[in-house]
Parts: sequence; structure tokens; C-alpha cells
Amino acid sequence: MQNFGLTWTDPDGTPRAAAVSYDKTSADRREAQLEADCTDVQVVETKPGELPQPQ
Repeated sequence: MQNFGLTWTDPDGTPRAAAVSYDKTSADRREAQLEADCTDVQVVETKPGELPQPQ
């Protein structure tokens, strides 16, 4: 199974990263939710046990 994480920038300019891993379908759904309020939303592929870092 592939793992995916998300990174984004909050409306106040704070870079954030997801604290959980998602499957592709769930990552895409979460991306759509975040895009309603946040900018620079990215889905990134991660290895098992690895989480993305805020950028």
C-alpha cells in the first residue's frame, strides 16, 4: 500500500503538515477540504512510518 501525507499553509501563513498517513483516496479527499481555506496544499508520497515536513 502506498502512503501519502499532506502539507499546506494556514490562512495566517503558518506552514503545516499532516500528523497521519493517508491512502490515495483519503488524501485526495482531505486535500479538497483543506483547499477551501488554506493555500499551497500538496499531497506527497511517503514511506511507511514517515511523515512530511512543513515547508
